[in-house]
Parts: sequence; structure tokens; C-alpha cells
Amino acid sequence: MTTALPGGASALSVLRRIASGRPAPADGERCEMCAEPISEAHQHVVDVESRTLMCTCRPCYLLFTESTAHLRYRSVPERYHSFPVFQLGPGQWDELEIPVGLAFFFHNSKQGRTFAFYPGPAGATESELPLGAWDAVQAGNPALAIAAPDTEALLIRAPGPERAQADCHLVPIDACYELVGQLRRVWRGFDGGQQAREQLVVFFDKVASRSKPAPAAPAPAGAAAAVSADPAAPEPAPAAAEGAGPHD
Repeated sequence: MTTALPGGASALSVLRRIASGRPAPADGERCEMCAEPISEAHQHVVDVESRTLMCTCRPCYLLFTESTAHLRYRSVPERYHSFPVFQLGPGQWDELEIPVGLAFFFHNSKQGRTFAFYPGPAGATESELPLGAWDAVQAGNPALAIAAPDTEALLIRAPGPERAQADCHLVPIDACYELVGQLRRVWRGFDGGQQAREQLVVFFDKVASRSKPAPAAPAPAGAAAAVSADPAAPEPAPAAAEGAGPHD
């Protein structure tokens, strides 16, 4: 039976009119928070609890840039840093038990530990990171502590035929997943093959062009006291202001 509404219209005719009047879904991606259309080049927010990335519009992204707030979501910063004096001693990469020469490391605030992922034919593969081995890398490179938990990663290439020394960059964590996705499409064999190596060269050239040298780690309190106690010691130069925040 058709129900009549005031004015003589039926419920069925009203529903048909509403359905026919809806705008067609917009092509392309939408913000995963407010459903607004977003461009292909957009920003991301991390769901800290589920460790997933969410595509967002700029207004939603800006809601979660306060790093000291206790929030479930965190905006992924846009800064890139290099570590020109990065130290990775002989055998330290092997101690990390990562089977390929590239990995990214990030600190998970919920679990209170660092995770390591490396690329492969299945995408990003988690490594069971020996905590003692990673602690030794951090102890030798105190400047690595600037990486923000959950949203920034330390991307490390091990020494190899093309490089006598390891190198390390601080990058947004979404850049790491972008790289892993690119490598997955071309990965061949155990080490990725020639196409994967070419992709890595292009990616690291891009990272290097965007990176600024990371600020030096502050000196230990004891060392600072010793310097100030020596009247003959020259006054330290003022530290450069660190302009990197959630965004450049």
C-alpha cells in the first residue's frame, strides 16, 4: 500500500525524487575524515592506535599538527633531514637482522618501542628488531632522537658496492610507504633487481634534494659543565634556530 503524505504526494514518490536529486559521486580521492574531494598530491594523518595512514584534506590535516596534544591522530610532518656524520660500524647492519640493504625505522608511542620495516615483493615487511642492536645504533648517533614518534621514520641504506658508508635520512613516514609501493611493482629476485635499484637512485636523489642537515645533538650535561668551567675556553657560537616543525 502506498502511504499518502500531506499535499497528495506519496512516500515512494518523495524517495524517488530525493534519490534522483543526489549529486553524482565525485571522481578521484576524498578526505577520509570529512569526505571532501582531495587532489592526488595530498597529506596524511596517522591513526596511532591502528598504525594506518589516512588521506586527508588540508583543513583536517591541520587539526592534528600539535605534537604535544594527547590525540589518537597525528599529522605526518613534511620535513626531511640528512645525517652527514651518521655512523654504522662494521657488522652493525647484520646485527639488526635485516636481510636487504634498506629499511626504515620508527618509534611506536603506543607500544613504546621501535619498529623496522624493509621492502620486498610483498610490500613492507616487519623485522623482529633486536632491541640491543638498535640501541647501539642510537647511542652512536644521538641526533637520531629528533625523529617524531609514529609519523617520521629513519630511512637507512646499508653499506654496499655503491657506498662505502651507510647513509640515513629522516623522512615523513608516508614517503617510506610510497617507496615500498614503488619497489613492490618492480621487485625481482631476492635483492630487488636492476629496476628496483634504479627506483632507489631516483628516490634518494629526491630525498637528498629536499633534506637539510639535521641539528647536532646537544652535548651531555657533564661536557657542557666542563666547558663553562674553563675560563680559557671560547664561548660557543649560538645554535642555529631549528625551524622544522610539523611542516616546513
